[in-house]
Amino acid sequence: MTITTKITGEFAQHVTCQLDDGQSVFADSKKFRWKTPNVKMETRLSTPGGQNEDGSAKPKQGGGLKAALSTAVEVGKRALAGQSLAFQWFSPSGGSGLVTMAGELPGQIKVLELDGEHGWFTESRAFVCAESTLKYDIVFNGFNQGRRSRNGYILEHFTGKGSLVIGGGGTLMELNPATYGGKIQVHGGAVVAFADTVTFGVEMVGALNAATLMTAVFGGSGINLVTLSGDGPVLIQSTLHQEFEDDERSSESGLGSGREGLLGRLQ
Repeated sequence: MTITTKITGEFAQHVTCQLDDGQSVFADSKKFRWKTPNVKMETRLSTPGGQNEDGSAKPKQGGGLKAALSTAVEVGKRALAGQSLAFQWFSPSGGSGLVTMAGELPGQIKVLELDGEHGWFTESRAFVCAESTLKYDIVFNGFNQGRRSRNGYILEHFTGKGSLVIGGGGTLMELNPATYGGKIQVHGGAVVAFADTVTFGVEMVGALNAATLMTAVFGGSGINLVTLSGDGPVLIQSTLHQEFEDDERSSESGLGSGREGLLGRLQ
C-alpha cells in the first residue's frame, strides 16, 4: 500500500508521511524534522534488501564475520554516496503516525511512485526518504566521467515498488529527452534525478578551441555538460548546490580567478 504524503510550504517545502501499521520509511539522518510520539525512530546500519517484507532482519548466513562484512559494505556505499553512515528508520505503533522530512536546499519536494518495473537514479543530496519496500544501492559513474561532470562519481539507485521522496533547490522541472530528439545537455549541478531508462553521460561543449576556452573560464559550467539520453522523466533544479554557485561566482570575479578556473577545468 502506497504511503500517504502531504507536501507543504512554498520557498522551502516539507513532506509529511502518514505511516499506517506495517509501513515504514528510511531517511538520511539530516532530513528528519518532526514526528508524532507513536512513530518509533531507529538508527540502523542496514539497508533495504536485507529485510523481510515485515521489516524484520533476515537470518544471517555464514556467521558473524560475513554479517559484519556485509554491514561494512553497506556503510561504505553510503559513505561513497555522501550520505550519513547510518539511515534513520521510522515505524508507527498503535495506529497511524506522522513523520516530516525536508530537503537539503530550500526548494521543492517531489514524491515518486515506483511500480516495480523501472527504478530511479538520484543525486546523493536529493534523497529525502523512501518506503522500506524499496531497495537502495549505488552506481559508480567512473572516475573520469564523475570528475568531468562535477556531479560526483556516485549515483544512488532505487528499485522496487513503493514511494521515493526527493528534494531539489529552487524549482524542480521535469523533462523527457525523447521530447527533444532523444538527448538533452544539463549543467552538472542541476541534475536531481532521472529514471533508469535514461542514460547518463558527459560531453565537451564543442571542439577544444578559443571559444571553448572562453566558456571554460567565464561560462560557469566548464567545458563539459551532463548528457541525459533516452525516453523517461528527468528532474532538474533551478538552484545549484553551494560549490557550484561559488565556482560560477569565482569564474566571473576577474582575470586572476579566471586563470585558476581555466587550469582546474582542463584536468
